[in-house]
This record gives sequence, structure tokens and C-alpha cells, in this order.
Amino acid sequence: MRHPLQARRPSGRWALLSLLAATWWLAAPPAAAQDTAAPKAAAPQADSPPPATHAASLQADSPPAAAQAAAPQADSPPAESGAPPTDGAAGAGAPSSGAGGAGGAASDARDPAERSAARRDRPGATSSRATPSKKRRGDINPCMTPDPGWGVYDRWSRAPSIGQMIMPHRGGVTKRGGFDVIIHFHGHEALRKEFVKTAEGAVLVGIDLGIGSGAYSSAFSAPYVFENLLDSIERAVAKKTGKKKAYIRKLGLSSWSAGYGAIEQILRQPAGKRVDALVLLDSLHAGYADEQQHKLKVAQIEPFIAFARRAAAGEAFMFMSHSSILPPGYASTAETANFVVQQLRGKPRGTSRADVLGLDMIQRFDRGDFHVRGYTGDDKPDHCAHIGLMADVVRIHLNPRWKSPRGRR
Repeated sequence: MRHPLQARRPSGRWALLSLLAATWWLAAPPAAAQDTAAPKAAAPQADSPPPATHAASLQADSPPAAAQAAAPQADSPPAESGAPPTDGAAGAGAPSSGAGGAGGAASDARDPAERSAARRDRPGATSSRATPSKKRRGDINPCMTPDPGWGVYDRWSRAPSIGQMIMPHRGGVTKRGGFDVIIHFHGHEALRKEFVKTAEGAVLVGIDLGIGSGAYSSAFSAPYVFENLLDSIERAVAKKTGKKKAYIRKLGLSSWSAGYGAIEQILRQPAGKRVDALVLLDSLHAGYADEQQHKLKVAQIEPFIAFARRAAAGEAFMFMSHSSILPPGYASTAETANFVVQQLRGKPRGTSRADVLGLDMIQRFDRGDFHVRGYTGDDKPDHCAHIGLMADVVRIHLNPRWKSPRGRR
């Protein structure tokens, strides 16, 4: 006799449909899971060097080329200053430890357009959204680049209070214990692949806290969070090297996409004055005070304008890149970059150059140690490709500027 709670066995046709449905459910995880899963690192293989013009693209250019119109795709909208995060799902790469509640599950109350944009905002995604929509030079998907290995660096360590870090297997520290560090926000594993190609000994800390900028700005809104992070990095280096008084000598911040939310908060804080270098890879947005007039909420990017002035005066280093993606309802990275340049009473000049991972440069601006590079491209691979600029930013600018203690295997 069948137990009253036992399900009745379906007929042949329904059994087949049930099996197909179950298989589909297991094979296609929910969108949130797709968005936050860690990108699988490719097996180590020989370096695939960027095009020969890549290094030169950061220094010289050719005759101008016309900019191409862009489709409305981009990052998730910028968070209001002091507002709660738009989401808190784990970002690209392996999960990072959060702070102050950041890094929790994404809110279902998000606007559908924001959810759609956020799902595109991750390098190394395994869904079809990461597949290039056009043939690219070198036939490499910028969102799933080959892994060059680790160079002189060890694997990721969870020693920092937030995120993960890599440092040279040996060396990388002066006799007195000084070392240099770059803290990168959003897409840390994709950034690592570029960093290890040219970095000579600086420590890299990678932090992924969410899909939208709100998760980053919320996590670092309290000054003690960043201060504790710096302390934890120094303790980790001291433990590994045996230098009890290890200290940060040069400090840099970098971000891709939504990661700028953390940098905005840090630059407003006392510890932000320690920052010597700032790298924004298609990564600075702002809200509109008047969307019809495309009038920006200037208060949101004031810290970046102030830093750009320092860099232009040779007191710091700053590199910005932007795509031609036009996001819905908030300012693009091209708008914010051009606005920052205007505040310096400058004007970008046209150029035409093939760059790394299929990027095509159309404009640039250089003053002192402040550099802006603008590119065509309006899709997800174009957005991911900006991470590929980091290798030459380190080699051409940061290595000569910092002269970091060399690391070795």
C-alpha cells in the first residue's frame, strides 16, 4: 500500500518532462549565482604578449580618428554618497571577506535595468554574456584571458582584513622593512593576470565586495576600515619576511568598473592622503543632477578631481581610461573623464592607435603625471579589455616611479 504522502509516479511523458526540467535547473544556476561565481583560472601557459603598439599607446599616438557611437551598456549605477549599497553580492574572482555587512546577498528590490547591467559587470564570466560579439585582434576574449602564471609571486593569501593579497616569494622589502602595495577593487583575479606580467616586487591586494558601486562605498564609508586594512597588510608582510617593523612605503589604489565606489570614500578620509598612485580602468561614473542636460553630480567625483590636480602638478600619479559605453540614466566613464579634464582647463586630443585586447584608442590627455586614455567599444568584452591596460601602467609608470624592492622566486 502506497504511503499517503508518497508522490505518485508520473506517466512516461510527464516523467521525461520532469527529467528535462530538473536537468535544466541544475545546468543553469540562478542569475545571481552566475554573476557572483568565481572565474575559473586557465591553466598556466606561456605569456601571450599584447600587440607591439600597446606600450607605445601609453606614450605616443598617431593622427586622429573619429569616435564611434556606443550602445547603452555599462556598469551598475553609482550610489549616492552615504546611501546604502545598491547590492552586495560577491564580485568577480574568489570571494572576499566583507566588512560592516558588505558582501551579503543582492537585494531583489534593484531596478531591472540595474540588475541587467550588473550581470555584465564581471570579467571571467562563464555565461554567453562573456562571449565577444565581434572578432577581436589576437582572438582573445578579454573577459577570459589566458593565465600567464604567477611570476615571482606566491598564490593568494587571505591575510588582509578584507580581500586577498599576493607578494613575492622572496624579496620585495627593503632592509628597513619598506614595501609598496597596490590595492585593487573589483575583478581581482583578472587584474592579477596583468599585474604579474610586469610588477617587480610590489604587493597586490585584491578586493571584491559586490556587483554595484554601492557595496564598495558602503564597506569603506568608515575610516577605520581602510586603516585596519593597511595595518593588516603590514602585519602580513612582517610575518612573511621576518621584518617586525614592515611598513608601507608607496601606496596605490586601482579599480575596474564598480570598484571606484571604495576609492571615492578612501580619498575623502585622512588615510587617503597616503595614496601616491591612482588607476581607474573604465571605472568612474557619476549620477546626473539634470539628466536632460547631462549635468553631473559633481560632489560625487570631487575627490578624483582633487587627485587629478595633484597628479597634474607632479605630486602624485593618476591614470584613467574610458570606453564608449553609454549607460542608461547616469554618466558614462567618458563623460566623467572629460569632465575631470575640463576642471584642469584641458582638452583631450584625438588619436588613433590599436591597443591591447582589441581596444582602439581615439583620444588622450597628458599633463604632468595625470594621463587619460579614451577608447571605442560599447560591449562587455570592450569593458573587460581595460583591465589589460594594467600591465603597461605598471611597467611604464609605476615601476620607474616607485622603484619597488625586487622580488624573486
